[in-house]
Amino acid sequence: MSDALSEDGSDINQDDSQEDIMTPAELIAKLEQAWLNEKFSPELLENKSEVVECVMEQLTHMEANLQRVKKGDAKAGFHRMEIDRIRFVLSSYLRSRLQKIEKYFPHVLEREKSLVEGQPSLLSPEEFAFAKEYYANTETYLKAVALKRMPPNLQAVDMLKAVPEPCLDSFVFLRVKERQENILIEPETDEQRDFVVDLEEGSQHLMRYRIVAPLVSSGAVELI
Repeated sequence: MSDALSEDGSDINQDDSQEDIMTPAELIAKLEQAWLNEKFSPELLENKSEVVECVMEQLTHMEANLQRVKKGDAKAGFHRMEIDRIRFVLSSYLRSRLQKIEKYFPHVLEREKSLVEGQPSLLSPEEFAFAKEYYANTETYLKAVALKRMPPNLQAVDMLKAVPEPCLDSFVFLRVKERQENILIEPETDEQRDFVVDLEEGSQHLMRYRIVAPLVSSGAVELI
């Protein structure tokens, strides 16, 4: 996201090419949606580092504006609360991602390695460095406290098998942003026909995450 924030808080384009222009309110809404999706999804989602960087720039801009407010102005308190609220959402979003990286680190790294050219990266550069370091430190710790005391044939450990994968069949609440047709809920079996539903815009549902994972990634639904 190459959009920059103007002095009045709006976004301006730095080149002549046509790009999406995003207001500060829309930027914060994108952060909040990414936060809720990350918070309620069982797996690590695609990183939103561009949104994070723009929000941090916006916070710096808001802090600078706050410094120019006269002491005793009632508006200062409201602006401070809004800044604190945005900082909380941003911190919670980043913390949720780090917790998932720590919990599923071998699977996260394996998925990152299997990406083909053109696919969006799951991790930001900083998260990728953290995940690799966490993996190396975990291996070093296991060898130091346990594996070196075991018989030679038991001193190797397969992290992909040792660390459980995210449970994609867990249930999530979601709100539909764009109408979806013919969503397969249950595949056809010998005992029943396949179960297909339409998701109406604005409707809310409780469904298995695996079914709606592609819709979460595309932004057609949001987790709540």
